[in-house]
Amino acid sequence: MKSILVLSDTHNFLDPRWSKYIDACDEVWHAGDIGTIALADAIKAKKPLMGVYGNIDGPDVRKVFPLINRFICEDVEVGITHIAGSPPNYRPDARKLLNEHVPDILVCGHSHILKVMRDTTHQKMLFINPGAAGIHGFHPIQTAIKIKIEGKRIFDLEVIELKRGLV
Repeated sequence: MKSILVLSDTHNFLDPRWSKYIDACDEVWHAGDIGTIALADAIKAKKPLMGVYGNIDGPDVRKVFPLINRFICEDVEVGITHIAGSPPNYRPDARKLLNEHVPDILVCGHSHILKVMRDTTHQKMLFINPGAAGIHGFHPIQTAIKIKIEGKRIFDLEVIELKRGLV
């Protein structure tokens, strides 16, 4: 069994309040707009990190992280891209990922709007946009998602909210 913290849109600010959630998980997935490779390295120093680059990420992040990332966690296929849109109106990067093969979970970011739902048009794929974990943008609450995976089972999904500006 693995416990995963799903983040996006840190924009080079890793709120210290995320530390206890990173420490409590087995790995971190980041859906882009990381900010700098130093922020990614800070997460990697604590836990394994799977991620993608986002539209604000520079060459340092783009050298390390792909635009689209596919991997297996336990027996669950995961696809991550930064700009995906949302079901059923996907953007080109997500359409490319879905046309190749529909994963069990699609993770994205960019909108700063938390959204979790089943996409019944794509084999009941779980769509996760964890919102924005950083402080750059219009969102009043910093958000992330915690999930557990065991075999093919995805469970104990939890929304984590931090009131912005209380660092």
